[in-house]
Amino acid sequence: MVTLGRESRSIPQNSLLWAILSEVSAQVDWYGQRLSAEDWKNVFSAALQKQRVVPGIDGGFVLCGMSTSKMDKKTFSDLLEIIFAFGAQHGVKWSDPNLATFEQYREAKNV
Repeated sequence: MVTLGRESRSIPQNSLLWAILSEVSAQVDWYGQRLSAEDWKNVFSAALQKQRVVPGIDGGFVLCGMSTSKMDKKTFSDLLEIIFAFGAQHGVKWSDPNLATFEQYREAKNV
């Protein structure tokens, strides 16, 4: 059986995602509040996918769009790049293992 399509994200990519989201969560105040890693994941995936926001049933707003679990490797890599760029703009101090892992993915993506 042959399946056509792009490779889905890898386990190391997923691990890197949660590590860097945790760093952003711990270091960045967003409009006067600290967001959880899960909240940041939604913010960044919305930036990548140009998702839309709709009013919630009981007030507030709901973000509509693509789940990171459905992203292919390239799209997921783009998401990681957005997070690192945002972190650089907001003074996030990345741990060395996270930077080294990101550089590996960036090089693999450009091959």
